[in-house]
Amino acid sequence: MYARCGRPDDAYQMFEEMQYRDVVSWNAMISGFAHAGLFGRAMDVFRELVALQCPKPDAGTMASILPSMGKARVEDIALLKGVFDEMRFTGLISWNAMLAVYTNNEMHVEAVELFMRMQKDGIEPDAVTLATVLPSCGEVSALSLGKRIHEVIKRRRMCSSMLLENALMDMYANCGCLKEARDVFDSMGTRDVVSWTSIISAYGRHGHGREAIDLFEKMCGQGLEPDSIAFVAILAACSHAGLLDMGKHYFYSMTSEFHIAPKLEHYACMVDLLGRAGCIREAYDFIMVMPIKPNERVWGALLGACRIHSNMDIGLLAADSLLRLAPKQTGYYVLLSNIYARAGRWADVSMVRSVMESKGIKKLPGVSNAELGDSVHTFHIGDTSHPQSKMIYKKLSELLRRIREMGYNPEVEATLHDVEEEDKEGHLSVHSEKLAIAFLLINTNPGTPIRITMNLRTCSDCHHAAKLISTIAGREIILKDVNRIHYMKCNIHMQLPSQKERRQTRSTNLRDWYKIALSKDEMLEEELLQGKNYVNSSYYASFILSQIQANFQKDICLILGHQQGAVVLIMHFGLSFDRAVRHLALHFSNERHHERYGDEDRMECTNSGKWRWR
Repeated sequence: MYARCGRPDDAYQMFEEMQYRDVVSWNAMISGFAHAGLFGRAMDVFRELVALQCPKPDAGTMASILPSMGKARVEDIALLKGVFDEMRFTGLISWNAMLAVYTNNEMHVEAVELFMRMQKDGIEPDAVTLATVLPSCGEVSALSLGKRIHEVIKRRRMCSSMLLENALMDMYANCGCLKEARDVFDSMGTRDVVSWTSIISAYGRHGHGREAIDLFEKMCGQGLEPDSIAFVAILAACSHAGLLDMGKHYFYSMTSEFHIAPKLEHYACMVDLLGRAGCIREAYDFIMVMPIKPNERVWGALLGACRIHSNMDIGLLAADSLLRLAPKQTGYYVLLSNIYARAGRWADVSMVRSVMESKGIKKLPGVSNAELGDSVHTFHIGDTSHPQSKMIYKKLSELLRRIREMGYNPEVEATLHDVEEEDKEGHLSVHSEKLAIAFLLINTNPGTPIRITMNLRTCSDCHHAAKLISTIAGREIILKDVNRIHYMKCNIHMQLPSQKERRQTRSTNLRDWYKIALSKDEMLEEELLQGKNYVNSSYYASFILSQIQANFQKDICLILGHQQGAVVLIMHFGLSFDRAVRHLALHFSNERHHERYGDEDRMECTNSGKWRWR
């Protein structure tokens, strides 16, 4: 009573004076501290109870301690898990509490494994169980388990629960299944702002900014008032899709139309939006006039943009502010190191690494998760602990050999700069994403999509390699990192021309090589040549590049090798090789080739978003 009335100290004094304390008394004290927001003291009482070993904690203990485990220490989670494992009778309340602890502390693999163990033990889940484990299924791309849970929900007629429907929608979206997420949304009898926000966020994470805007406007048109979280979703969608003007419109409409004061997360979205668009100075000025003090998310968005656009001056200002706010945050040191590396300031790169070592700061290791059957398999960089390790490395070696034939060159700048130069290619080749992809290619049927989840942002080399592996394997690869979901999809298995075909075709016209690829794979040529399918077309850029490298000057190929995206645009115009090189030299301001080829050809973007020559 004392604890519930806001007098936890009086409650604790009475608790201490008790001659006999049963488990109910302990649970009441733990719950009282948690109810008062004194989570540390609740944990102290819990640890004392566990140490005494009498009375034994029960399901009530699990439920009482749950609010105090929001962002718990690893040792405390292990302590709770030990209590859970030792309980003679573990009812549904205990299972749900343990699942919630794992989910709240982002231990998603453990949550999924615990739910599978729960099923094997014959424990029937309720709506709370399913709503708790579904987010973890999405985070580790455990699509098979998520689908089985969806079947349970339909079989037990739980679909009227908006909580479960929203959780299902998020699970499908996080697994890269946007269509299934939309199906859940469309089937909902009643939708609240949370439901609309979930589907808007899903489209935004998948890069469909226009569709996200349409949904946002439709929500407003149905009389629902967007809340603060809905605006975070639409601003992030505009940022990922590069919709600068629309993002600005929604940010300023928050106060003018909806009377919502922007919070730090909205300012961070705006800085990210401006930074992605290359408006680095405008993003910095925006931070300078913020009415509230910027936090590390705001400065982190600016630093990330400076890395992308190689803006050293503002990047250093952002890094200085960041390292004062979050001196132990590894990611910001790595970003600063990469900015120095891009500028060729290797002494400064070494300085940053030395500072990290002196402060005991280590780079967070990359971890990739891959679902197979009833298990989620975890891979680390250079991992050899998996039972199929030899097969995985053999498969990966074969994949790397084949994509090299298509023009792949490891992007050694994507690896750590404290790695010796001769070791960088080997370091890149065993990144966790590549190991996970090789593992799933070995263990899944042809044509099955490959789904990988990363705990960090995927590096540019793994992104490039995954696109090419998708091409040679004829598989869709869905790679979800901390920022967004990346799709690598090729509808055909690309075959390179034979030596005889290469001898017969001496043309330097890129479209000629492109037609060979299309004819060999019996594709519909017209759609791609008209530029209607840019997603698929991007995968042919690597094929075109391999032909250029095999047949033309090596120094020119180096430019093309770093700018494969431009090759996609070029092949839609049927340009000659020489004219293509002139465009690349001009577009990327390469002075040597600019002098060599002159200034007669340029491209411009029309109002409709299409490219043309002028």
